[in-house]
Amino acid sequence: MKFGVCPLDKSAEGALLVHSLRTSSGTFRKGRALTEDDITQLLAAGYRETMLVRLEPDDISEDTAAQRMADAVVADATVSLGAAGTGRVNIYATVRGLFVLPSDQLNAINAIDEAVTLSTIQPFASVEPGQLVATVKIIPFAVHRDTLNACEAAARKVKGIFRIAEYRTHKIGLLQTTLANIPGNLVIKGEEVTTARLIAMGLSLDETLVCPHEEPAIRECLETLSNRGCDIALVLGASAVADRRDVVPSAITASGGHIEQLGMPVDPGNLTFLAHIGEMSVVGLPGSARSPRMHGSDWIVQRLVAGLLVTSQDIRAMGVGGLLKEIPGRPMPRTEASPPREEKIDTSLNVAAIVLAAGQSRRMGKQNKLLAEIDGIPMVVRTVNAIRQSTVSSITVVLGHEAKAVEAVLAGRDLQFVQNPDYAEGLSTSLKRGLSAMPPDVDAALICLGDMPRISSVEIERLIATFAPSEGHVICVPTHNGKRGNPVLLGRRFFAEIQDIGGDVGAKYLIGAYPELVHEVEMADDAVLLDIDTPEALARINE
Repeated sequence: MKFGVCPLDKSAEGALLVHSLRTSSGTFRKGRALTEDDITQLLAAGYRETMLVRLEPDDISEDTAAQRMADAVVADATVSLGAAGTGRVNIYATVRGLFVLPSDQLNAINAIDEAVTLSTIQPFASVEPGQLVATVKIIPFAVHRDTLNACEAAARKVKGIFRIAEYRTHKIGLLQTTLANIPGNLVIKGEEVTTARLIAMGLSLDETLVCPHEEPAIRECLETLSNRGCDIALVLGASAVADRRDVVPSAITASGGHIEQLGMPVDPGNLTFLAHIGEMSVVGLPGSARSPRMHGSDWIVQRLVAGLLVTSQDIRAMGVGGLLKEIPGRPMPRTEASPPREEKIDTSLNVAAIVLAAGQSRRMGKQNKLLAEIDGIPMVVRTVNAIRQSTVSSITVVLGHEAKAVEAVLAGRDLQFVQNPDYAEGLSTSLKRGLSAMPPDVDAALICLGDMPRISSVEIERLIATFAPSEGHVICVPTHNGKRGNPVLLGRRFFAEIQDIGGDVGAKYLIGAYPELVHEVEMADDAVLLDIDTPEALARINE
């Protein structure tokens, strides 16, 4: 190619504009091959010379080069080409499936010459028909014939590098296991979310089974799904699987199957496993898969549905880009790029506290532990005083056993009292009463036990400071030496779900069901672990 500033005369005919030129009648865009009429209009507009480029015999124009390169990289009818323009040809998916790309071959083509570039979406991305998956862009106005030939040869050497592994028809089964005190709505939610995931791949949920979280029952259900012709069985257990000797993996091996891979370097989804029983693939889903957000388990299921082989090595190679909770565009993205978050309280955050003070204190004998004095102050008063020194907007005390006596020792403080007539049925009833009393503008609730005499505003403020829904910190749990304690800070999104809990269960099941939303906050001492349940414990703290 020959570049240079040229006069706008007869010699400029056929040359290409390097820069766009504006006139009263319109814009002459860069790359335009000038005609005699174009030159006349430009002269009338006051232009006398401009930067032009002329192609030489061995130069291939940008649009022709882009079209030839796009033809070379396309493997089959699962992708289609757009029209060439300004040195670019876009490539689109024609089917629903996974974008398959050997990255090494793409990099090899891009390394040949800076004039020819190929850009794609991420390998194994799930795509829809009509979705842009790649683009060929020629950087200069033309490419030398030898350069284009080398790039085409590199692409054709692998018989094209762009294709879509189309999602295939499979029979899918879902097995959910249950434990005591697990609310029934979790089973419903698990089925609904799983069905939605399959619909996104053009599939349906064909078989659903529910059984106790016990090896014999799980083994029987897996064999049932296999006998019913399921190609893929999804197992959503009541308890996360972190060891091959656990209940679900043991049931698989007892059925004659084998575990391909337990665990994966993708978060959320670390506790996913892949197994096989005969011809049926088994994918163990983590509890967090009840959330509709993207999980590592989705990557495995998508590949299986697309007919791709998934090995232990494939799963272990998913770590790069596997921190899904930090990727923009996921349901829990960062709002902006920023340095590590400082523990600074958001003054616009409205956090209300709930003090659970309705229990019967059976292990304390006849004495109500909440009224027991520590250094001359009733235990529940110490807890409430610590909370009042924090930045919570309100405190709701849930009463039940010996309600009048507990309310009397807390008299004179700015508190809201709620009666729980069902306190004997377990902790969940008090938690539901407290949350029902929350004002509508509350962003989060601090769930406090009434028998934590050494808790202070320091621990509470640290929990509030680290509550950050935009970063996935929606359940904040204090820890000491890695052990989880209380109080727990819960985002408002869980208030309605807690209404379905039963028995003596607090927020603990949420921590298990949504591990990707849990943020642990390590504390300096064991105050978050200490509650007083027995006369002996009371005696020791008063020594």
